[in-house]
Amino acid sequence: MKALAPTLLAAALLSASLAQAAEVAGIGFAPQASVDNSTLTLNGAGLRTRLTFKVYAMGLYLRNPATGSTEILQDAGEKRIRIVMIRDLDGKQFADALLDGLRRNHDEATLAALKPATDALLAAVLDSGEAKSGTEVILDRLANGATRLLINGQPRGSDISDPAFYPALLRIWLGERPADAGLKASLLESAR
Repeated sequence: MKALAPTLLAAALLSASLAQAAEVAGIGFAPQASVDNSTLTLNGAGLRTRLTFKVYAMGLYLRNPATGSTEILQDAGEKRIRIVMIRDLDGKQFADALLDGLRRNHDEATLAALKPATDALLAAVLDSGEAKSGTEVILDRLANGATRLLINGQPRGSDISDPAFYPALLRIWLGERPADAGLKASLLESAR
């Protein structure tokens, strides 16, 4: 029994370190979040920059810590992307950035299949108006595979039922051509 004590202590310390809060550019990310009665753990958090400008801070929450993009993309469970704007954008700029990220990481046939879901999300983002500094954008993958958009805690648009859509969104940040390679590394950092 005494031989197990160091192993248990190491496991407890590892678990505690994975469940710590993070701060990115002054934006706090809680160690856990809840989606559809599932407790998710912050996998990593980082900063999206464009040229030299800070655009937003982002955190990725998962059911289980993951070490690689493929593992995350293939997991059909609940997830959360939390984005907090640092720079003022209008809805069209944010929607265009999402669409560009989808285009960079998917072929034309996949984009065509995702078009109804993409159109629904972009319409909800555009309808929200401006994304001023401090605006919180949450994209949840629900237990049923649907995608839900919340802006400042309020649901926007209807849930998007296509289960292929959330992994497509994740590829914006975790795909082969991510929006920001440094952000991708940060989102995977806590699981290492």
